[in-house]
Amino acid sequence: MSVITSQKITTYYERYKAINVTYSKEIIHVTGLITQQVFLKSGSDFWPCVIYSSSFQGAKVASNVKSGLLEKLQQANNSVSLRFSFKKRDSETPVAFFVAARVAGYSPYGDSKDIALFSIAFTQRPPDDLIEIMGTMLDANVASAKRRDERVILTPDVIRKMNLLAKETAVFIQGVPRRCILRDISFSGSKLIMMGVAKFLVDREIGLRVDFDDPRESFILKGSFIRSEAVEGRKELVALAALFTEVPMGYKIRLNDYLSGLTARFEKTGTAAGDANANADSEAKAEFSTEAVS
Repeated sequence: MSVITSQKITTYYERYKAINVTYSKEIIHVTGLITQQVFLKSGSDFWPCVIYSSSFQGAKVASNVKSGLLEKLQQANNSVSLRFSFKKRDSETPVAFFVAARVAGYSPYGDSKDIALFSIAFTQRPPDDLIEIMGTMLDANVASAKRRDERVILTPDVIRKMNLLAKETAVFIQGVPRRCILRDISFSGSKLIMMGVAKFLVDREIGLRVDFDDPRESFILKGSFIRSEAVEGRKELVALAALFTEVPMGYKIRLNDYLSGLTARFEKTGTAAGDANANADSEAKAEFSTEAVS
C-alpha cells in the first residue's frame, strides 16, 4: 500500500468532502469499520449507534431515542461527538477517534417508534485517519471510471510492486475452476491464457479470481469472455479477453494503489505495446502446464 502524504490527505478532503457514502456491507468490509465500536457521545455519556452514511462534513446515524439521548441532546444544545473505529489493512491495532458535531435534526427510522435517524454536521475537519480511509476508497472508485481501460501488463516487476500473489490463478466457468495465466488486468477487464476451444468459451459468464499478498486478499471479478485470439505455436491454448460486470471495491483500491504510486508513466506506442504483449504471451506459454486447479 502506498504512503499517504499530508498533501494527499488535503487533496482527498477538498476533492471529496461533499460526497456522501452509504455504509453497505461491502463498504464496511473495505473500510474496516468496526460497527460494534461506533458511539454517539454527549457530555460524559455514550450511546451505541449505527452509521447509515457519512461524508467529510457530516453523517447520518441511527440510535435509540428511548435511552435518554434526546434529553441529553437538549441539555447539551445538540452538541455531540461521533466515535469512529476502523481496522486498518496494514495494522493489527484498530484506529479510533471522535469527530465533534452538532445534531441538525432527526426523524423516525422507518416505522420504528424507538429508533431515529439523526443528521449530524461536523463542526471541524475530521481527523486525517477518516479522510485517508474514506478518501482512498473514493479515489479508487473515481479512478475505476476514468482509467477503466488502462491495462497493466503483468511483468515480474509489476507483479512484485502490485503485491499480486501470482499470474497463475483460476477462472470459474459455470462454477468449475479452470487454470489460467493472467496476461494483463484493468478496472474493466483482463486478458488471460488457458487451455480450451475458443468457440466453447466466448460469451460464457465467468468469475476470475485475483489474489494479492501483504495483506492476503482474494477477489472474484464477474463478467464474461468477449473475444479470443490464437496463441502462436500452441493449438491447445487460447487467449481470451474478459469484460468485467462486477468489480469489488477492494480490487479497485488495490489497482488504484499501484497506479497512483507510479512516479512516471510509460508512454505506449504501437511497437512497444506489441512487444509487451508478445513477451506476456511467451511467458504465459512457458509457464502453462496441464495441472488441475486445486
